[in-house]
Amino acid sequence: MKVMKFGGTSVGSPERMKGVASLVTESGEPTFVVLSAMSGTTNSLVEISDYLYKKNPEGANEVINKLEAKYMQHVEELYSKEETKKATREFLAGEFDYLRSFTKDLFTSFEEKSIVAQGEIMSTNMVVNYLNEIGVKAVLLNALDFMRTDKNAEPDTQYIKEKLHDVMEANTGYQIYITQGFICRNAYGEVDNLQRGGSDYTASLIGAALPAEEIQIWTDIDGMHNNDPRIVEKTEAVRQLNFEEAAELAYFGAKILHPTCVQPAKYAGIPVRLKYTMDPKADGTIIDNVIVRGKIKAVAAKDNITAIKIKSSRMLLATGFLRKVFEIFESYQTPIDMITTSEVGVSMSIDNDSHLNEIVDELKKYGTVTVDSNMCIVCVVGDLDWSNLGFETIATDAMKNIPVRMISYGGSNYNISFLIREADKKQALQNLSKVLFNK
Repeated sequence: MKVMKFGGTSVGSPERMKGVASLVTESGEPTFVVLSAMSGTTNSLVEISDYLYKKNPEGANEVINKLEAKYMQHVEELYSKEETKKATREFLAGEFDYLRSFTKDLFTSFEEKSIVAQGEIMSTNMVVNYLNEIGVKAVLLNALDFMRTDKNAEPDTQYIKEKLHDVMEANTGYQIYITQGFICRNAYGEVDNLQRGGSDYTASLIGAALPAEEIQIWTDIDGMHNNDPRIVEKTEAVRQLNFEEAAELAYFGAKILHPTCVQPAKYAGIPVRLKYTMDPKADGTIIDNVIVRGKIKAVAAKDNITAIKIKSSRMLLATGFLRKVFEIFESYQTPIDMITTSEVGVSMSIDNDSHLNEIVDELKKYGTVTVDSNMCIVCVVGDLDWSNLGFETIATDAMKNIPVRMISYGGSNYNISFLIREADKKQALQNLSKVLFNK
């Protein structure tokens, strides 16, 4: 069985929903489908929550009414049988009445998560109703029955596997199994969400739990490209990536995938394929555990980086110095992207400067601190094992005319990263493409 995940754009209109129905039924084989909320819906639900936080029920009701009118119009365009229209209208009316019920009571983050979850619940019901109308044997499985996080807000994989097995046992014989992405329950049984990776994470967790033969992530981009197509001309989709390479690219700027969402698939050894909804026949990008030796695959860039350097003559041979520095970042829950060290100093980069002033104040206890803002990390990804003679030289040669603040190499076998000014990003990406891919 394959798992197919479709994002909000893919189910963003009646026409797109029909397209998804065609894609998931094409093979005629049993398929597990994960759907996001219709595009724009989650933003509207967050806006409703914002009004309720501000104790403005009139504003919330106005957004609810506008969203309801949009959905009711979709019903007219999506279905042809009056009985399906009637059933879907009644379901949606109940959903919007449920949203209105929050305008009368105390509103907290728990209620907000319940509100935001309704987007996926509505989209999955609508698609299942359409599939049944056209004669496809489809069933809706409620993600809240088997998706759960533990007390650390991490997916409870054993629970998911056991509960999903029970749900599938109780629903045998269907061609299409549909569930909601993103939403789950937490360890206390409350409605919650997976946060990082959203629906992609759901698909990966389900694929690992089934287990599936392949997990397909359908997007409006034809795979993961070897550079940023908004900046560099004639980029190409990368046809194969190792899980580690994909994670590096996702972390350092490739928006198509969240860096953590494919981890369940990686550990289960299940390939993840990125597919293009506008051209279903295109190969897309396959992500698996295969390592292609001697090849540089892609380049990505991450903006809004701040570099911090602390210099101290007391650091020389001083045990515990780095621990003290890292503890400062940890106390403000600020992850470090890159790090380089010398005998008398250490430089680090961060992508979250919300506690920058406090961090700098504390670092000044241990040395002289300098800060560089408006920086960018450019990451070159591929087989960059240190035993590959000359690979790092190729990347650095492409950067010879770009001022480089930091270089990180050797922390991973799959990347070499350069910290540069954001103003130099365009030139750096173009130089790297010319040297690495346009030979």
